[in-house]
Amino acid sequence: MISIRPVLLFIITVLVLGACSTVTQVSRTRELAESADAPYGKLLVIALLESFDSRRYLEQEVIANLSELGVDGIASTSMMDTKTPVTRQTFVAMIDEIGADAVMVTQLVSLQSQATVKDMRPETTVNYWPTYYYNVFSVEVTEYVEPQGVAIEYSLVLMTELFSVRQREPVWAIQASSKIALDAETTRDYTIYVDEADAITSYLLRDGLIAELS
Repeated sequence: MISIRPVLLFIITVLVLGACSTVTQVSRTRELAESADAPYGKLLVIALLESFDSRRYLEQEVIANLSELGVDGIASTSMMDTKTPVTRQTFVAMIDEIGADAVMVTQLVSLQSQATVKDMRPETTVNYWPTYYYNVFSVEVTEYVEPQGVAIEYSLVLMTELFSVRQREPVWAIQASSKIALDAETTRDYTIYVDEADAITSYLLRDGLIAELS
């Protein structure tokens, strides 16, 4: 019913480490097709990433956004587990089961990284005490210098396509390019999923693929 590209490898480090800063730019790679029977009311949401958890997190955030708009969305990961084959037949069965009128597929297009060594900020303590001489002090300065750290910048590109079930063809697509700055000390951060989901759903609404219920 739909044509789905093979699953592309995804370096999980990008979505596990926290983002110190993220800049996302979205561009349309396929304008809304004339054959599109939009707006769509029930979407099957599919994230094709190597990690099942990454797929689930992104799908859940998209579903949450759709729900706020009054659009019915179903995450593919809610209907499968880590052992379920990620194949066209699996997703076609999901479409038939839930009666979806559109399928949204997000997958990795490219991932590049660049690492640089940076000097860490030193810490200094100063102790002083008076001497026997008037207005003369003894001063002790101690400087603590940490080992050099590593700053990593990732360039991440995700492609999101929307397929019409009735037309059996892609009717719309966008590409989200993100630059993510990380360091070795950053803890886990979930915001990358939130940012990507916000970009996807805002463009779905802006381009008339879904309609917000009043």
